[in-house]
Amino acid sequence: MNKVKSLIQIWNNMGTRYILYRVRHELEKRIGLLERRFPSQNVLEKYFGPKQILNSIPFFLDSATLPKQSPSESLRSAMEHLLNGDVRMFSAKWESLGLDYNWITNPETGYEYPLIHWSKIPDYDKSKGDIKFVWEKSRFSWFLTVIRYDHHFKEDHSKLIFESIDSWIHANPINRGPNYRCSQEMSLRLWNWAFALHYYKSSPHFTEQRWKKYQNVIYWHLHHIYHHIDFSRIAVRNNHAITETSMLMVSQWLFPFIPETKKWSRKGEKWFSEEVNYQIYDDGTFLQFSMNYHRVAVQVLTATLSIAHLNKGKLTSQVYEKAYKSVNFLYQCMGNLESGELPNYGQNDGAWFFPLTDTEYRDFRPMLNSLHRLLTGEALFDDARIEEEWRWFGSPSDSQFTPIELQFGIVKFEEGGYYLIRESDTLTFFRNGNHKDRPSQADNQHLDVWVKGENVLLDSGTYKYNTEDSDIQYFMGNKGHNVIQIGENDQMKKGGRFIWYYWTQSKSVTSSLERNQYTLEGTISAYRHLSRKGQLTRCVEKVKNENRWIVRDELSEDLPANFIQRWHTSSPERVIIQSDLSTETKQEVGYTSTFYGQKTENSLIEIHSRSRSVTTEITVK
Repeated sequence: MNKVKSLIQIWNNMGTRYILYRVRHELEKRIGLLERRFPSQNVLEKYFGPKQILNSIPFFLDSATLPKQSPSESLRSAMEHLLNGDVRMFSAKWESLGLDYNWITNPETGYEYPLIHWSKIPDYDKSKGDIKFVWEKSRFSWFLTVIRYDHHFKEDHSKLIFESIDSWIHANPINRGPNYRCSQEMSLRLWNWAFALHYYKSSPHFTEQRWKKYQNVIYWHLHHIYHHIDFSRIAVRNNHAITETSMLMVSQWLFPFIPETKKWSRKGEKWFSEEVNYQIYDDGTFLQFSMNYHRVAVQVLTATLSIAHLNKGKLTSQVYEKAYKSVNFLYQCMGNLESGELPNYGQNDGAWFFPLTDTEYRDFRPMLNSLHRLLTGEALFDDARIEEEWRWFGSPSDSQFTPIELQFGIVKFEEGGYYLIRESDTLTFFRNGNHKDRPSQADNQHLDVWVKGENVLLDSGTYKYNTEDSDIQYFMGNKGHNVIQIGENDQMKKGGRFIWYYWTQSKSVTSSLERNQYTLEGTISAYRHLSRKGQLTRCVEKVKNENRWIVRDELSEDLPANFIQRWHTSSPERVIIQSDLSTETKQEVGYTSTFYGQKTENSLIEIHSRSRSVTTEITVK
C-alpha cells in the first residue's frame, strides 16, 4: 500500500481534525514548542500552604464508610511481595524490581531511559522494550494494596508510602524522563497519591517539608495534563481522554489549594461530559470495542461521580445515563456470574486502576457493583468481598435508576454490534458491528461461547503492544479470534502501531427464535483491500437448551475461495467440531494471553476450505 493511499485511508477514517492536529503536534515537537510549553529546566517551585488544608478536603476515606476489617492471606501475601520490592505487573505476575529500583529502567529489557524532555522519548521502540513495563510501578496503584493492608491488619506503613513518593520525585525531574510521557499515567498517579495523602495525613512521617515538595509535583502534573489534553481528545480519544478530563474535573475538589484548579476543573467538567457522551454509545457499548477498557471507564466514572457526590457536585444527566447503560452492557456480557469473567474481547493491557478488593483481575463484579450501587442504591452482587470497593469509594448511593436484572434469550446492543444468546447454562457472544471509531483488532464476527461458566470457545486476548510482528499479527489479527481468514490476509489491512485500513462495517443483522432454535445472522463488509465489494456472512444457530451450535460462513463472489475457519478452545476434550466433508480439519497449537505480557498455549482447531462457504457443527460435552 503506497503512502498516498495510506494517507487517504487515514484521512477518511479519522477525519481532517485528526490529521491537522497530528501535523501540528509533530511540528511543535520538532521545533521545540513542546519543550517551552512544558518546562523541564529552571522550573518554578510552587507552594500553596501547610498540609493542614487536607483536613478540610472531603475525600472517600470517611471512617464511617470504610469496609469492616477482614484480614486475608491473599492480602498478606501481596504485602510481603511489596515489602520485598516486587510489583504485580499488569495485575498478574509478581516481578522483582528490588528495593532500590530507579523508576526509569524497563525491567523486561534492562534499558534505562534518559532523563531528557518527555517529548523526545518514543513510547514505541522495540530495541528498548514496551514502555508500559516502566509505567506500571509509577502508577502507584500498589499504594491501594498498602492502604488496604494497613486498614485490615491494623498496621502502619506510612513510612514506606512517603519514602516511595520521595524516591519517585527525586528520580523523575519535572517533565523529564519516561514517566512524563503519558498524561493518563500522570492522572492515575495523582488519584493514587490522593488516596495515600488522605489516608496517612496524620502520620508523623508526613512532614511539612515533604508536603511542600509534593505540592510542586502535583501542580506540574495538572499543568501538563491540562496543556496537553488535545492530544488525548483528538489524537487518541479513548479511555485516556476520559481519565485525564476526569482528573482535571476533580482537581478543584482534590487540590483546591491550587488556584488554577478552578479554571482547570471548569473546563475538565465540560470535557469529561463530552467524552463520556461520545465514547459510550447510546446502548451502553464503548468506542474501543474492549471489555477491559470499558471496565477502566467504569472505574473512572465511579471515582469521579463519588467525589462529585461528596462535594455536592452534579454532572449532566447524560453522564449518569451512560454510566448506567455501561453497567448494564457489561453485566449482560458476563460469562461466569460466580467469577465475574467476561469474554476477553478487544484490547486488554492489564489495566486495573483501583484494585480495592481481594478478587481476581478478570473479575468485573466489584467495579460493576460499585457503579450500580452509586446509581441505583442497590447491590448488584451479594458478596462482602465485592462490596469492599464501594466502601473505599465512600459508599455513595442514589436511586435515580432502577436495579439492573440479567436478561435471557436474545439480547441485542445494536449500536455497538453485540448480540447475545443467554440461557441458564450457556452464553453465546457474537459481534457484527460498525466502526465509526477505530477498531483495535481484526475481530468482527468473533464468536465466544460459555458453558456453565467455562469459556470453551474464546478470544486469544492481546499479549503486548510493542513486541515481535508475528505476535502482533496473531493477537490483533484474524488468527487470534474465532473468525475466518482468507489466505494470510486479515479482514482489514494492518498499518503501523494501532492503525487499520479498510475498516470492517456491518451491512445487516437479523435475529430470531423459532421453535427450538435461536438464530443470529450478520453480514459485514470486509477484505476490501482484496475486493472493494468484499463481504462475509456468518449465521450462528443455537439449539435451545442444548450445548450445540451450527455456524455457517459464506464469502461474497468477488473474494478468493480459499479460507480458514478457526476455533480457539481451552477445553479440547469437551469440544467436538465437525464440518463439511469438502473441508480439511487440523489440530494446531494456538496461544492465549489472559494477562498482558504473558501468553500460554491453547488448542486451535482450523478448518481449511477452498469453497465459498462452510458449515460447522459445534457440540460441547
